[in-house]
Amino acid sequence: MSIAANVLVALVALLHVYFLVLEMFLWDRPRGMRVFGTTPEYAAASKTLAANQGLYNGFLAAGLFWGLFAGDPVKIFFLACVIVAGVFGAATVNLKILWVQALPAAIALALVLIS
Repeated sequence: MSIAANVLVALVALLHVYFLVLEMFLWDRPRGMRVFGTTPEYAAASKTLAANQGLYNGFLAAGLFWGLFAGDPVKIFFLACVIVAGVFGAATVNLKILWVQALPAAIALALVLIS
C-alpha cells in the first residue's frame, strides 16, 4: 500500500508541475487559454496573477516531492494543502477544480493514512 500511496503522491505532484507550466508559461498561449477558457484579452490582463498562482502550485509540487523523502507527516501536510486549495478553487472559480485537484489529493491522502 505504501508504494501505491507514494506513486499517487508523485502523480499529484506532477499534476501541480503541469499547473505551474500552464499558469506561468502557457497562460496567454492557445493551450493555456483553451484549458482555462480565457480570451486573449483576459489572459493578457491576468498574466501576472496567473504566474503567481503557478508559483504556488510549484511550491505544492515541491512539498509533495519532498514528502516522498521526508515521510508521511510532510506528505499529509502538503496533500491537505492541495485539498484545501482545490475545495476553495471549486467554490470560488470552477467546480471542475474539485475533481482535477482535490479528488486526486484526497485519494492520495487516504492511501498515505492507510499505509
